[in-house]
Amino acid sequence: MMRRITSVVAATLFAAAIGIGAAGPATAKVTPPTANPHAIKTSPYVALGDSYSSAAGEAPFVATAPPTCSRSTLNYAHDIAAWTKPSSFTDVTCSGAKTSDFFSSQAPGVAPQLDAVTKHTRLVTMTIGGNDENVFVDSFFGCATISSSDIMGNPCEQKYGTTFTDEITTQTYPHLVAALTAVRQKAPVATVVILGYPHILPPVGELSCYPSMPIAMGDVPWLDHEENVLNAAVQRAAQRTGARYIDMSSSSVGHDACEPAGTRWIEPAVGPINAFPVHPNATGEAAMATQTLRQLHR
Repeated sequence: MMRRITSVVAATLFAAAIGIGAAGPATAKVTPPTANPHAIKTSPYVALGDSYSSAAGEAPFVATAPPTCSRSTLNYAHDIAAWTKPSSFTDVTCSGAKTSDFFSSQAPGVAPQLDAVTKHTRLVTMTIGGNDENVFVDSFFGCATISSSDIMGNPCEQKYGTTFTDEITTQTYPHLVAALTAVRQKAPVATVVILGYPHILPPVGELSCYPSMPIAMGDVPWLDHEENVLNAAVQRAAQRTGARYIDMSSSSVGHDACEPAGTRWIEPAVGPINAFPVHPNATGEAAMATQTLRQLHR
Protein backbone atom coordinates (compact mmCIF):
# COMPACT_ATOMS: atom_id res chain seq x y z
CA MET A 1 0.00 0.00 0.00
CA MET A 2 2.71 2.49 0.99
CA ARG A 3 4.72 1.62 -2.11
CA ARG A 4 1.66 2.31 -4.27
CA ILE A 5 1.12 5.69 -2.56
CA THR A 6 4.75 6.62 -3.15
CA SER A 7 4.45 5.72 -6.84
CA VAL A 8 1.32 7.84 -7.17
CA VAL A 9 3.08 10.77 -5.51
CA ALA A 10 6.11 10.50 -7.77
CA ALA A 11 3.94 10.50 -10.89
CA THR A 12 1.79 13.38 -9.65
CA LEU A 13 4.74 15.52 -8.66
CA PHE A 14 6.46 14.88 -11.97
CA ALA A 15 3.35 16.07 -13.78
CA ALA A 16 3.35 19.24 -11.69
CA ALA A 17 7.03 19.83 -12.30
CA ILE A 18 6.58 19.82 -16.07
CA GLY A 19 3.47 21.99 -15.89
CA ILE A 20 0.70 19.42 -16.39
CA GLY A 21 -2.18 19.23 -13.96
CA ALA A 22 -5.83 18.42 -13.80
CA ALA A 23 -8.00 21.24 -12.56
CA GLY A 24 -11.10 20.85 -10.45
CA PRO A 25 -13.66 23.45 -9.39
CA ALA A 26 -12.35 26.76 -8.09
CA THR A 27 -12.28 27.40 -4.36
CA ALA A 28 -14.11 30.44 -3.04
CA LYS A 29 -11.99 33.48 -2.28
CA VAL A 30 -11.72 35.12 1.10
CA THR A 31 -12.33 38.87 1.21
CA PRO A 32 -10.14 40.74 3.70
CA PRO A 33 -12.24 42.44 6.40
CA THR A 34 -9.85 45.37 6.64
CA ALA A 35 -7.77 46.64 3.75
CA ASN A 36 -7.05 50.28 2.99
CA PRO A 37 -6.11 50.46 -0.71
CA HIS A 38 -5.05 54.09 -0.35
CA ALA A 39 -2.26 53.46 2.18
CA ILE A 40 0.28 52.80 -0.58
CA LYS A 41 0.50 53.67 -4.26
CA THR A 42 -0.61 50.60 -6.17
CA SER A 43 -0.44 51.67 -9.79
CA PRO A 44 1.27 50.71 -11.98
CA TYR A 45 1.34 47.30 -10.25
CA VAL A 46 3.64 44.50 -11.48
CA ALA A 47 3.44 40.94 -10.13
CA LEU A 48 6.58 38.81 -10.33
CA GLY A 49 7.43 35.41 -8.93
CA ASP A 50 7.17 31.65 -8.97
CA SER A 51 4.37 29.07 -8.76
CA TYR A 52 3.22 30.31 -5.35
CA SER A 53 2.74 33.68 -7.04
CA SER A 54 1.16 32.31 -10.22
CA ALA A 55 -1.19 29.95 -8.28
CA ALA A 56 0.02 27.02 -10.34
CA GLY A 57 -2.64 24.52 -11.27
CA GLU A 58 -5.60 26.68 -10.27
CA ALA A 59 -8.22 27.09 -12.96
CA PRO A 60 -9.23 29.43 -14.48
CA PHE A 61 -5.98 30.53 -16.07
CA VAL A 62 -4.96 33.79 -17.70
CA ALA A 63 -5.77 33.13 -21.35
CA THR A 64 -2.90 35.21 -22.73
CA ALA A 65 -0.20 33.73 -20.47
CA PRO A 66 2.29 31.13 -21.72
CA PRO A 67 0.94 27.68 -20.74
CA THR A 68 4.20 26.77 -19.04
CA CYS A 69 3.61 29.53 -16.48
CA SER A 70 0.28 28.11 -15.21
CA ARG A 71 -0.80 31.66 -14.34
CA SER A 72 -4.16 31.70 -12.59
CA THR A 73 -6.74 34.46 -12.36
CA LEU A 74 -7.10 33.34 -8.72
CA ASN A 75 -3.53 34.17 -7.71
CA TYR A 76 -2.88 36.61 -4.88
CA ALA A 77 -1.76 39.35 -7.27
CA HIS A 78 -5.14 39.28 -9.01
CA ASP A 79 -6.80 39.44 -5.59
CA ILE A 80 -4.70 42.45 -4.61
CA ALA A 81 -5.48 44.12 -7.93
CA ALA A 82 -9.20 43.46 -7.48
CA TRP A 83 -9.15 45.06 -4.04
CA THR A 84 -6.89 48.03 -4.83
CA LYS A 85 -8.05 48.63 -8.43
CA PRO A 86 -4.79 49.89 -9.99
CA SER A 87 -5.15 51.61 -13.33
CA SER A 88 -2.29 49.44 -14.64
CA PHE A 89 -1.69 45.79 -13.62
CA THR A 90 0.87 43.47 -15.20
CA ASP A 91 1.19 39.84 -14.09
CA VAL A 92 4.30 37.97 -15.25
CA THR A 93 4.33 35.30 -12.54
CA CYS A 94 5.43 31.90 -13.78
CA SER A 95 5.47 28.42 -12.32
CA GLY A 96 8.99 27.12 -11.78
CA ALA A 97 10.60 30.56 -11.77
CA LYS A 98 13.95 31.07 -10.06
CA THR A 99 15.62 34.36 -9.24
CA SER A 100 17.73 33.90 -12.40
CA ASP A 101 14.51 34.12 -14.43
CA PHE A 102 14.20 37.76 -13.43
CA PHE A 103 17.21 38.38 -15.69
CA SER A 104 16.83 35.84 -18.51
CA SER A 105 14.10 33.93 -20.32
CA GLN A 106 12.73 31.02 -18.33
CA ALA A 107 11.34 29.25 -21.40
CA PRO A 108 10.54 29.98 -25.05
CA GLY A 109 7.97 32.74 -25.17
CA VAL A 110 8.59 33.79 -21.56
CA ALA A 111 10.40 37.11 -21.24
CA PRO A 112 12.71 37.89 -18.32
CA GLN A 113 10.43 38.99 -15.51
CA LEU A 114 12.32 42.23 -14.93
CA ASP A 115 11.25 43.38 -18.40
CA ALA A 116 7.83 44.15 -16.91
CA VAL A 117 9.26 46.55 -14.31
CA THR A 118 9.86 50.19 -15.19
CA LYS A 119 10.76 53.44 -13.47
CA HIS A 120 7.04 54.21 -13.35
CA THR A 121 6.13 51.05 -11.40
CA ARG A 122 4.76 51.82 -7.93
CA LEU A 123 4.02 48.34 -6.53
CA VAL A 124 5.85 45.04 -7.06
CA THR A 125 4.91 41.77 -5.34
CA MET A 126 6.50 38.33 -5.47
CA THR A 127 7.33 35.02 -3.90
CA ILE A 128 10.69 33.75 -5.14
CA GLY A 129 13.60 31.66 -3.92
CA GLY A 130 11.99 28.28 -3.31
CA ASN A 131 13.09 26.94 -6.68
CA ASP A 132 16.66 28.22 -6.49
CA GLU A 133 19.20 25.38 -6.25
CA ASN A 134 16.16 23.10 -6.77
CA VAL A 135 15.74 23.06 -3.00
CA PHE A 136 11.95 22.81 -3.07
CA VAL A 137 11.79 19.99 -5.62
CA ASP A 138 14.69 18.01 -4.17
CA SER A 139 13.49 18.22 -0.58
CA PHE A 140 9.70 18.33 -0.34
CA PHE A 141 9.11 16.40 -3.54
CA GLY A 142 12.18 14.19 -3.27
CA CYS A 143 11.47 13.13 0.28
CA ALA A 144 8.02 11.86 -0.75
CA THR A 145 9.70 9.26 -2.95
CA ILE A 146 12.02 7.78 -0.29
CA SER A 147 9.99 8.02 2.94
CA SER A 148 8.39 4.58 2.58
CA SER A 149 11.72 3.02 3.55
CA ASP A 150 11.31 4.26 7.13
CA ILE A 151 7.92 5.85 7.80
CA MET A 152 8.55 6.49 11.48
CA GLY A 153 12.13 7.62 10.99
CA ASN A 154 13.90 10.41 9.09
CA PRO A 155 15.38 8.87 5.93
CA CYS A 156 15.49 12.16 4.06
CA GLU A 157 17.32 13.97 6.82
CA GLN A 158 19.76 11.08 7.07
CA LYS A 159 20.40 11.29 3.33
CA TYR A 160 20.72 15.06 2.97
CA GLY A 161 21.59 16.41 6.42
CA THR A 162 22.06 20.19 6.20
CA THR A 163 22.53 20.21 2.42
CA PHE A 164 19.41 22.23 1.65
CA THR A 165 19.66 24.73 4.49
CA ASP A 166 23.33 25.27 3.65
CA GLU A 167 22.39 25.97 0.02
CA ILE A 168 19.71 28.42 1.12
CA THR A 169 22.16 30.31 3.31
CA THR A 170 25.14 30.34 0.98
CA GLN A 171 23.46 30.51 -2.46
CA THR A 172 19.76 31.36 -2.35
CA TYR A 173 20.21 34.31 0.01
CA PRO A 174 22.69 36.19 -2.24
CA HIS A 175 20.50 35.38 -5.25
CA LEU A 176 17.54 36.97 -3.46
CA VAL A 177 19.58 40.05 -2.65
CA ALA A 178 20.63 40.37 -6.30
CA ALA A 179 17.07 39.95 -7.56
CA LEU A 180 15.57 42.45 -5.14
CA THR A 181 18.38 44.93 -5.82
CA ALA A 182 17.66 44.68 -9.54
CA VAL A 183 13.96 45.32 -8.97
CA ARG A 184 14.80 48.37 -6.88
CA GLN A 185 17.15 49.71 -9.55
CA LYS A 186 14.44 49.42 -12.22
CA ALA A 187 11.68 50.80 -10.00
CA PRO A 188 13.38 53.21 -7.57
CA VAL A 189 10.15 54.67 -6.15
CA ALA A 190 8.11 51.46 -5.98
CA THR A 191 6.99 49.59 -2.89
CA VAL A 192 8.77 46.27 -3.42
CA VAL A 193 7.08 43.41 -1.59
CA ILE A 194 8.28 39.84 -1.12
CA LEU A 195 6.13 37.28 0.67
CA GLY A 196 7.35 34.44 2.82
CA TYR A 197 6.03 30.96 2.05
CA PRO A 198 3.03 29.66 4.04
CA HIS A 199 3.52 26.56 6.19
CA ILE A 200 3.42 23.46 4.03
CA LEU A 201 3.59 20.95 6.86
CA PRO A 202 2.64 20.90 10.55
CA PRO A 203 5.51 21.17 13.05
CA VAL A 204 5.42 17.42 13.82
CA GLY A 205 4.55 14.35 11.79
CA GLU A 206 1.02 12.97 11.80
CA LEU A 207 0.38 9.40 10.69
CA SER A 208 -3.12 10.35 9.59
CA CYS A 209 -1.56 12.74 7.07
CA TYR A 210 0.84 10.23 5.53
CA PRO A 211 -1.52 8.96 2.80
CA SER A 212 -1.90 12.47 1.37
CA MET A 213 1.53 13.84 2.34
CA PRO A 214 3.83 10.77 2.41
CA ILE A 215 6.69 12.30 4.37
CA ALA A 216 8.32 10.18 7.09
CA MET A 217 7.38 11.32 10.59
CA GLY A 218 10.92 12.33 11.52
CA ASP A 219 11.38 14.28 8.30
CA VAL A 220 8.35 16.53 8.88
CA PRO A 221 10.00 18.81 11.49
CA TRP A 222 13.22 18.73 9.45
CA LEU A 223 11.38 20.02 6.37
CA ASP A 224 9.44 22.55 8.42
CA HIS A 225 12.76 23.86 9.74
CA GLU A 226 14.07 24.10 6.17
CA GLU A 227 11.11 26.26 5.19
CA ASN A 228 11.74 28.48 8.22
CA VAL A 229 15.36 28.89 7.12
CA LEU A 230 14.21 29.86 3.62
CA ASN A 231 11.73 32.41 4.97
CA ALA A 232 14.41 33.85 7.23
CA ALA A 233 16.69 34.26 4.19
CA VAL A 234 13.87 35.99 2.30
CA GLN A 235 13.30 38.33 5.23
CA ARG A 236 17.00 39.19 5.56
CA ALA A 237 17.24 39.89 1.83
CA ALA A 238 14.21 42.18 2.06
CA GLN A 239 15.70 44.08 4.98
CA ARG A 240 19.01 44.46 3.19
CA THR A 241 17.46 45.83 0.00
CA GLY A 242 14.71 48.00 1.44
CA ALA A 243 11.89 45.70 0.36
CA ARG A 244 8.85 44.89 2.49
CA TYR A 245 8.67 41.34 3.85
CA ILE A 246 5.25 39.77 4.36
CA ASP A 247 5.28 37.12 7.09
CA MET A 248 3.02 34.17 6.29
CA SER A 249 4.29 31.95 9.10
CA SER A 250 1.92 32.97 11.89
CA SER A 251 -1.26 33.25 9.86
CA SER A 252 -0.75 29.94 8.06
CA VAL A 253 -0.44 27.84 11.24
CA GLY A 254 -3.24 25.28 11.15
CA HIS A 255 -3.73 25.69 7.40
CA ASP A 256 -1.01 23.32 6.17
CA ALA A 257 -1.45 20.50 3.66
CA CYS A 258 -2.40 18.03 6.39
CA GLU A 259 -5.60 19.91 7.19
CA PRO A 260 -8.94 19.00 5.57
CA ALA A 261 -10.30 20.70 2.46
CA GLY A 262 -11.84 24.02 3.42
CA THR A 263 -9.26 24.57 6.16
CA ARG A 264 -5.97 24.02 4.36
CA TRP A 265 -4.29 26.70 2.30
CA ILE A 266 -1.83 24.25 0.74
CA GLU A 267 -3.01 21.28 -1.30
CA PRO A 268 -1.47 17.88 -0.46
CA ALA A 269 0.78 15.75 -2.66
CA VAL A 270 -1.93 13.15 -3.23
CA GLY A 271 -5.38 14.27 -4.37
CA PRO A 272 -4.87 18.03 -4.69
CA ILE A 273 -7.98 20.03 -5.55
CA ASN A 274 -7.56 22.69 -8.24
CA ALA A 275 -3.88 23.35 -7.55
CA PHE A 276 -0.57 21.68 -8.20
CA PRO A 277 0.57 19.29 -5.45
CA VAL A 278 2.09 21.08 -2.43
CA HIS A 279 0.93 24.49 -3.68
CA PRO A 280 -1.57 27.05 -2.41
CA ASN A 281 -5.22 26.72 -3.31
CA ALA A 282 -7.43 29.73 -4.02
CA THR A 283 -8.17 30.22 -0.31
CA GLY A 284 -4.43 30.22 0.40
CA GLU A 285 -3.79 32.72 -2.37
CA ALA A 286 -6.53 34.99 -0.99
CA ALA A 287 -4.96 34.69 2.46
CA MET A 288 -1.60 35.74 1.01
CA ALA A 289 -3.25 38.77 -0.53
CA THR A 290 -4.99 39.59 2.75
CA GLN A 291 -1.75 39.39 4.73
CA THR A 292 0.04 41.52 2.15
CA LEU A 293 -2.50 44.33 2.44
CA ARG A 294 -2.77 44.11 6.22
CA GLN A 295 0.97 44.12 6.84
CA LEU A 296 1.65 46.87 4.32
CA HIS A 297 -0.89 49.10 6.04
CA ARG A 298 0.50 48.75 9.54
